[in-house]
Amino acid sequence: MDKKNKSSKKTALKKELIQWAVILLVAAGLYATGYHAEVIGRLQSVLLYTGILQPDTDASIVHGQTADYNMPLLTLDGDRTSLAEFEGKTIFLNFWATWCPPCIAEMPNIQSLYEKVHSKDIVFVMASLDEEPQKARDFVARKGFTFPVYSVLSKPRSYDSSVVPTTYVIAPDGSIMMEHQGMAKYDTKEFTEFLKAISAAEGR
Repeated sequence: MDKKNKSSKKTALKKELIQWAVILLVAAGLYATGYHAEVIGRLQSVLLYTGILQPDTDASIVHGQTADYNMPLLTLDGDRTSLAEFEGKTIFLNFWATWCPPCIAEMPNIQSLYEKVHSKDIVFVMASLDEEPQKARDFVARKGFTFPVYSVLSKPRSYDSSVVPTTYVIAPDGSIMMEHQGMAKYDTKEFTEFLKAISAAEGR
């Protein structure tokens, strides 16, 4: 009886060790290929579907701060441009990176928001912080995102948040109307109306 118990315990331990070895190999493979951020991002996106993480369009207003448009950018095609190109418009400015799981988690709902509200008056600037622009190009192409993506060549102090992602909403007059650190669900009726109200206020 004791021999059977010992044999059973050894078999169970062996199976457990094999399972952990497989898990570690998979994890190592994901890290080696750079896909670990996407896997974690998919898991974190579940939180966004609950609606718990939403930007506070009232309490998050940044009083007295104005945007710095002197932020050189690089398009996916490699052309140099600047945030100044969008001065006078309502800007949804999101700092992200391919190595950031929360960034990846919120991108599908940002894409959905973009499809609903982008116009000549409301523009999106998805500002990649990746050191290698090609990583952002490959990621966006693989995911099929259509919002405008740029590589940040120099980040002004106005956007000095150390948290990635961080999102700002800039009014046409240059006022920073919102700063949200961390991931959030932006594709909501409340946030859509918030963007449209900021854009409409300038035309009154």
